[in-house]
Parts: sequence; C-alpha cells; structure tokens
Amino acid sequence: MFVDQVNIYVKAGDGGRGQVAFRREKYVPDGGPAGGDGGHGAHVVLEVDEGLRTLMDFRYKRHFKAVQGENGMSKGMHGRKAEHLVVKVPPGTVVYDDDTDAVIADLVHHGQQAIVAKGGRGGRGNSRFATPANPAPEHAENGEPGEEKYLKLELKMLADVGLVGFPSVGKSTMLSIVSAARPKIGAYHFTTITPNIGVVETEDSRSFVMADLPGLIEGASEGVGLGHQFLRHVERTKVIVHVIDMSGMEGRDPIDDYNIINKELADYNLRLTERPQVVVANKMDMPDAEANLEAFKEAFPDLEVFAISAATRQGLRDLLFRIADLVDATPEFGLEELEEKTATPRVVYGYEAPEAGFTISKDEDDCFVIKGPRIEKLFTMTNFMREESIKRFARTLRQMGVDEELRKMGAIDGDVVRIRDFEFEFIESSF
Repeated sequence: MFVDQVNIYVKAGDGGRGQVAFRREKYVPDGGPAGGDGGHGAHVVLEVDEGLRTLMDFRYKRHFKAVQGENGMSKGMHGRKAEHLVVKVPPGTVVYDDDTDAVIADLVHHGQQAIVAKGGRGGRGNSRFATPANPAPEHAENGEPGEEKYLKLELKMLADVGLVGFPSVGKSTMLSIVSAARPKIGAYHFTTITPNIGVVETEDSRSFVMADLPGLIEGASEGVGLGHQFLRHVERTKVIVHVIDMSGMEGRDPIDDYNIINKELADYNLRLTERPQVVVANKMDMPDAEANLEAFKEAFPDLEVFAISAATRQGLRDLLFRIADLVDATPEFGLEELEEKTATPRVVYGYEAPEAGFTISKDEDDCFVIKGPRIEKLFTMTNFMREESIKRFARTLRQMGVDEELRKMGAIDGDVVRIRDFEFEFIESSF
C-alpha cells in the first residue's frame, strides 16, 4: 500500500532530576554539597532512509516518545544523556507542524536528519546552588520537560520526470516500456491511485528517474478526485511530460485535455508552469489519431509535440533523448515555502518593552489562574517535596511580579491560585 500523508505525535525525553547530596567521607570536614546534575533528555530525530518509498509504517505506529535523561547522583556524578530516538522516513518527506502548518524540515538526501522535538535539559544538582550565603543548599531542580508536537508528514516523491495527463492516456504503459517498472495496466475508466517509479536509460547511457503519477481530472487543484494527493508529487519533478490520448477513443478532445491539465497545474501552484514540459501525443497507432494531431498542431503551432505509440514503441527513442537533454539542463526546484523560510531576513532592531511572561485570569470559581511558558516551566522544574525549593519558587514568582499583579486583582490571604492542575493558597509572606 502506498501512503503519502500521515499525522504523528512526538514527545522528546524529559531531563533527569538533579540530586540533593552531601559529602560525608571520613577525614573530609565540611564536605559540602555534592549532588550531580541530571542528564539531558533524548531528541526525536527524523532521518532519511533511501530504502523507504512510502510512509506505510506510520499507519501502525503514530506515537513516538523518547526516553528521559538519567537522574543525577551523589559525589557530584551527573546523570547520563539519553540516546536520541531516530525515526526513519523516505526521501522527499516534508515535515509540517500540525498546529501552525509551518514547514519544519524538507528531508531529501540519504542520511539527512532533522530534530523535530528537542529533549529537556537535566535539572541542576544542589552543588550548583552553593553560595557564600548558603554554602549547603538543599535545593535541586527537576528536569526540563521535553518538547511535544503533533506533526504532519507529506511524501513528495523524488523523480526527475513526472508523467501527467488524464486517466487512460497510456502513462502506465509508457513507463512499463521504457523502464523495468511494472505498474498495473488495463483499459480502466478510473485512474492509477498510487505513483509508480522507474529508472529510464537512454541509448547513449544517460539515465533519469521517471514517475507515473496518478491521473488528473478537472477540478483536481480544488481537491476533486485525488486532488492534492496527486499534485503534491509533481512539485519535485524537474521535467513534466504531458501525455495526451491523441486518438480521442475515450470521447475526449485532445485540445481540451491539454488546456485543462495545464490549468489545473497552474491553479495548484503557479511555479509549476516554470517547469520544462514535453508534450507527447500517444496512441498514434489508433484510427483518427493523425487527423486529431493535425488539428492539435494547428491550435498550438509553436508547441513541440512528440508523436508516439507506447504500445508499439513508435517514436520513443527521440522522446527519451529530448527528456534526457531537459533533465541535464534543468536545475532542481526547491519548495516555495522553504525558500521563503530560509531566505536571508532583513532585521531592524528597535526597543521593545519586555513582556510580563505570564497572564492572570479569574475563573468561575473565583480562582486566580496563572499561565505562561516561563511560569509553567519553573513550576515543572521545582521539587515541591523540599521546603527550600518551595521558598525559591515563591521568591522567583515575587521577582517576576506575580504577587504584585495578584494584589492588583484583589487577591487576599486564603484565595486559591492555580497553575496548570495544581492549586495553592495566596499568603502574604517574607520569602
């Protein structure tokens, strides 16, 4: 089964916890703190494997969770970093953030990697917090949470040449004749539903990769039929080979076929019109083909048309030479989104007032709800089993201005304050 679009969930590893420990060796007076740091959590990494051709494996496993770093130990020993979780993907995979639809990575070459979720750093042990004022701290951090994301993977096949055209115009037959590919062939009134790839070698020992892409129908650029499932694959091709049934045996007009297919390509992505296009008049061994070809050339006098019969191999030699010439002369086309993303930005520096880093609201139960990435990260990395850690957490909130903001909103002793799913009482203190 050919699968070219999937949604997955990735969760990087959390950092290991820092350790609270002290040196207690004989003959070492006043040993001091000796708690080690936690190890960093594992990243989730996507890596290209040229042996894969589909995203089929992701249909059975869609959740990927990396391991957390090892906790810190006594005697100042740090925890071990976790091994990164490497997930294999086929070449041509584009990775999107499912929430923002932003492009995260375009994976093309064998062995190419992209970190899609970063592991959390390890929490610091108590030896990191020793100061002249507090030489024996009993405070250590929990590990930083690893990133978690919902991703969309799209496979845009890597091929030098893409065969486009209406269903039943002979694309599959042509691919099976010029390469070792063996797509299903028949007089179907519906289209090939999965792309097929073959390597073509010309008589002068040049070679290129040709893909028989699913057939187009009118309205495909708006999602009709296979719609975007087809059109995403043509974005990668360097040369478009437009195959037309010149016999008209399916009841269609070759001139209309040519105009409709080009309109669908332009409507989907105007940059596809920049691709070199070779027009192929197929099924020239059938009745009425010659007359239709003459009418076609009259309608498009400046168009180079190759008259062939894939079934009898008529005209294939010259066609393959022409395609090979265009492949050699045409540079690779990058994805428009990635070019915009990686373009050198023009930066204008100016003063911006610092953000508070948190928001406070009041819910229906008169509970004050504090939100913000910095606050939530601080909360997660605080060990509330230790009194010194709790005091440090409270001091940090006060320094950030949380206490003052709560007072402005009318908070008094005993009011409930919530961070994530945890609730506290607001108490005027001198921490």
